[in-house]
Amino acid sequence: MVVLGGVTRLTGSGLSMVDWRPVTGVLPPLGDNEWQQVFEMYQQTPEFQKENSHMEVSDFKGIFWLEYLHRLLGRTIGIVFLVPFLFFVWKGYIQKREFPKYTLMFVLGGMQGVLGWYMVKSGLVDNPNVSQYRLAAHLLAAFLIYAYMFWVALTLLFPPRETQRHPWYGKTLALTALITVTVMSGAFVAGLKAGKIYNTFPKMGEYWIPPDVLALEPAWRNFFDNMATVQFEHRVLAITTFVLIVAYWARLRKADLPARIRRGVNALLHTAVLQVALGIATLLLVVPISLAASHQAVAMLLFTVALYLCHGLRN
Repeated sequence: MVVLGGVTRLTGSGLSMVDWRPVTGVLPPLGDNEWQQVFEMYQQTPEFQKENSHMEVSDFKGIFWLEYLHRLLGRTIGIVFLVPFLFFVWKGYIQKREFPKYTLMFVLGGMQGVLGWYMVKSGLVDNPNVSQYRLAAHLLAAFLIYAYMFWVALTLLFPPRETQRHPWYGKTLALTALITVTVMSGAFVAGLKAGKIYNTFPKMGEYWIPPDVLALEPAWRNFFDNMATVQFEHRVLAITTFVLIVAYWARLRKADLPARIRRGVNALLHTAVLQVALGIATLLLVVPISLAASHQAVAMLLFTVALYLCHGLRN
């Protein structure tokens, strides 16, 4: 779901559906007349008028289908969750005391759909681009929902046997928080399309620190609205995260750890190396869709490994 959302963003498909009908919007346009009606609605948007006025219906279908599939997958996830949940409750496999945590998963999934529409609406008024703030919030919510579901799953797979925390639990939790912040900075890069400037590495053009990093007033806006600053801070966060992961691996690779935790520590290093390589390649090649989508997917994989280690070291 997250990867498809990233591809939708990268292909400029997110604003192709200008209305949101959670129940009745399941079916796509089924005939030429319906396609024409949907296309005419799109023609009223800033994106069409300012960027895609050359489009015909056939071109419009190319961006419509990705956004449609993204929304359809969201509905499908809701059904795939709700139906087995009700069945397991009926059979008594899920106890009453566990209802709240599974109900919360379902509610959070529904609210994520609302947040997604709130994001899309920001690109249907004057600016033909969605707000980078709302985009980052939508991605953060996706990661948090996933983290909650994954944590519950890990607790079922590996029930805690002790209450004592490993001495490295706090450091692992801090590293996971840094990974999350780095991912969120990447959302601002995507929202501002900041990956399409300064396509060199390790320098940004001729500079280590580009001269326009503080071009906006007040200064804090640069960290969220300035393309150069947003790319620079993502580089700094990514490199810092990578260096700390290498140091973390070097310290723990000889520690007395359970085998599954040791495998997780190794996986964290391998995934970080892959993520950095994908990030640099994405930048140097000016954000090809396949590499950029892979970069986002591996970000979630890195987040997953970090969560796995947090859970294992907590008890």
